[in-house]
Amino acid sequence: MARTVTRADLAEAVYQEVGLSRHESAQLVEAVLSVVSDSLVEGDTVKISSFGTFAVRQKGERVGRNPKTGEEVPILPRKVLVFRATNVLKDRIGKSLADVADLDLETEDDEAEA
Repeated sequence: MARTVTRADLAEAVYQEVGLSRHESAQLVEAVLSVVSDSLVEGDTVKISSFGTFAVRQKGERVGRNPKTGEEVPILPRKVLVFRATNVLKDRIGKSLADVADLDLETEDDEAEA
């Protein structure tokens, strides 16, 4: 089962990998997230090499439909956050999924032999 990575998890990873104190690690994570969110609020694009690109996109007004009544309802223009993963990240995710699929197949093969 997949788990959710929290700010505390990120701070703990910085603590383990970099060797800063836990407090300094938490401050570093907060500072990075603050820069990213402030940049997005200002309308800037945030690119993280080998990871992906965060951007704010303006969506125009459109007509939606209430699924219960079928009534047409206007959907107002709004800004949405979009993330586009790099090919490096996509490949890593694809490889991890392939590894899991291989493990599942091996388990099924073992069960079939038993």
